[in-house]
Amino acid sequence: MRTMKTKAKANKLPHRTSSYDFSLPEALIATHPVSPRDHARLLVYDRSNDTLIHSRFDAIDTFLPKDCGIIFNDTKVIKARLFGKKPSGGKVELLINRPLDAFRVSVYIRGKMKPDMRLVFEQGLTAVVEALHDDGSRTVTFERDGSALRFEELLPVIDAIGHIPLPPYIQREDNEEDAREYQTVFAQNEGAVAAPTASLHFTDALFENICARHPHAFVTLHVGAGTFKPVETEIITDHPMHSEYFEIPNSTKSLLDSEIPLLCVGTTSTRTVEYYARTRETGGEANLFLHPGNPPLRADHLLTNFHLPKSTLLMLVASFVGLEKTHELYAEAIKEKYRFYSYGDAMLIL
Repeated sequence: MRTMKTKAKANKLPHRTSSYDFSLPEALIATHPVSPRDHARLLVYDRSNDTLIHSRFDAIDTFLPKDCGIIFNDTKVIKARLFGKKPSGGKVELLINRPLDAFRVSVYIRGKMKPDMRLVFEQGLTAVVEALHDDGSRTVTFERDGSALRFEELLPVIDAIGHIPLPPYIQREDNEEDAREYQTVFAQNEGAVAAPTASLHFTDALFENICARHPHAFVTLHVGAGTFKPVETEIITDHPMHSEYFEIPNSTKSLLDSEIPLLCVGTTSTRTVEYYARTRETGGEANLFLHPGNPPLRADHLLTNFHLPKSTLLMLVASFVGLEKTHELYAEAIKEKYRFYSYGDAMLIL
């Protein structure tokens, strides 16, 4: 490990999307997970003394404050990527985004679609296109053997025939390793189409050790495909933030309502905790956009991976440390050849 002081950079405008751009060598995009998963690298930034430490993830507890509570997201990734056929016999790829109600599901489908088109998949599964939307999403209902399927009835079917929805920048097909590694060791509630990636670094043993030493609790936020959508507006606050379903159990609420300092594991846990801090709601749809102009109110520390340029996730990091410091940290990570994105290395902000 080594400690270093960072230096200030030239001023940027935190409300402009272009200020969150950076260049990343393609070689630093992680396309496969580290094994074992807790051997990923860990960049630790302490705001109290403006110092950086390069370490490894399995040493994370040596940096955490002893009185720190921890919030995990226990969502479980579903096999949301389906391959089937159009009525013409042509191939079709469908990505489940999230349920809209008991029967209707928001999806993305490659290729031209028309209302009432029926897409056919394995094991008698059919998707009926109900509506087309300007944002590129489609609303469908699923049927099997002529009967409409509720979302919870759909889950075991897609678990048998679907594929792990790897992020678009991992340009390869999913495999058996992904079915295991693109899932947290504490995943419980099915519904996410992307993993809460900061949590992927925990092994069973490390997770148990951390939980034995710190107060901890779980939230559920089902990560949607919108998490990968870049901000395309010139001003970040003009971006229409996507919403995701969340639940906060009573046991977690008591920890959130306490005065214990909190580490949020991942941007998804952070958004859930901060949505609760602003609304006091414990379930429903969360669409909170954290950025330097809207910093966290309850989360004291953040564990996260390294994110895409111009993404709301990068702006969330900047809500903790500011825009200039975010660029300094990312420049250091690139210089030291950290691995980026979902299967990449981690950063701990204290």
